[in-house]
Amino acid sequence: MQFEGALVQEQGQTFAIVVVKRNVGTGGDSERRKAAASFASVFPGVPIVLMWQDARGVPEYWGRPDIVKFLASIDMTRIPWQRYTLAA
Repeated sequence: MQFEGALVQEQGQTFAIVVVKRNVGTGGDSERRKAAASFASVFPGVPIVLMWQDARGVPEYWGRPDIVKFLASIDMTRIPWQRYTLAA
């Protein structure tokens, strides 16, 4: 499975961002935790933040509060997005 994501090193922190479908993002904590855990093999040992967009295209984030707060304060075009492959 291919997905869009980013490995970010910012302000002394390394973390991953993974783009998920809106229904995953709005599906509740259990759904979000399961989704984040499924990407741990691609981004081992770093916090994973999920990102989805609302109906207007505005990004929403879920994950560690300090990282979410940082991401909410920047333009998402600054994020170094790449295509990754998750082994089945």
